[in-house]
Amino acid sequence: MCEYSVEKEDGVPTDWHLVHLGSFARGGAGLVMTEATAVNPVGRISPKDTGIYSDEQRDAWSRIVSFIHSQGAAAGIQLAHAGRKASVYRPWDASHGTVPAEEGGWQSVAPSPVAFTGYAVPVALDREGIAQVVADFAAGARRALDAGFDLLELHAAHGYLLHQFLSPLSNQRQDEYGGTLENRARLLLEVVRAVRAEAGHEVPLFVRFSATDWADGGWNQEQTATVAAWAKDAGADLFDVSTGGLVANTTIPFGPGYQVPFADFVKHESTVDVSAVGLITDARQAEDIVSSGKADAVMLAREFLRDPHFPLRAARELGYDLPYWPPQYLRAKLPA
Repeated sequence: MCEYSVEKEDGVPTDWHLVHLGSFARGGAGLVMTEATAVNPVGRISPKDTGIYSDEQRDAWSRIVSFIHSQGAAAGIQLAHAGRKASVYRPWDASHGTVPAEEGGWQSVAPSPVAFTGYAVPVALDREGIAQVVADFAAGARRALDAGFDLLELHAAHGYLLHQFLSPLSNQRQDEYGGTLENRARLLLEVVRAVRAEAGHEVPLFVRFSATDWADGGWNQEQTATVAAWAKDAGADLFDVSTGGLVANTTIPFGPGYQVPFADFVKHESTVDVSAVGLITDARQAEDIVSSGKADAVMLAREFLRDPHFPLRAARELGYDLPYWPPQYLRAKLPA
């Protein structure tokens, strides 16, 4: 969950990020994942977003990773580039849309000069720019590993750059990066291969997909399943299946676990490992998703914002004596 909380608009995580992410590790999470973290300056969603494109950022992340590890949790980083959804105000700012240059904004980039609703028109990346994006993801992966992260996730969902290349609604290119599914998936697969080469074979590599644009003529679950299989062959290990984010004002049937069927489809259509997300708020609901075989894992976001100790509570509700309660909190532990 993006925090939009760096202090100097330099992409360097702060004490807020230490306490925010550290609370989830202390609360019993098995894996703590960062917010979408930009691999270059123009890839930030807002001027207040975190990055992993400088050594100063790497060193600040290292401190946070060390605390996560001290609580027995694994640390993952979400490597991202916002593309045409970059250089925008924070959700709670008085202004909305694209941040102008005089307020610290910048020119956004994308596969094609097609704007997201309410945002400035992006500049289409040329081949040199595309190659630089691939190199930036690989460099971000190296800095993340040097900071101590255990796991890498490539953010190819929610309307950000890699998703923009995948969807025919935002990718109108006529070259080898546009048109056919193979061409639209080319950038993602190049990034997967480059990051895998940088990380070696032992580091888990996840890809986050939006399995549908919820829009006619857009990216869908069948294409997601196909590209997931290609990405697995290219070196990805697991697919974090979400939906939406590319097109504004779509009709989405929100409800408990509403995105789980998409994870289930991708898992069984492509024979890949997946995690499920989306209004998973209850311990037994989460347990059922995994035990029924719909997904291999669940990831929670907003429920952790409401209750950073969700795993401790969930274990009790499921009758499991979690062995790694923080000793400082044992006085609060109730029998399962």
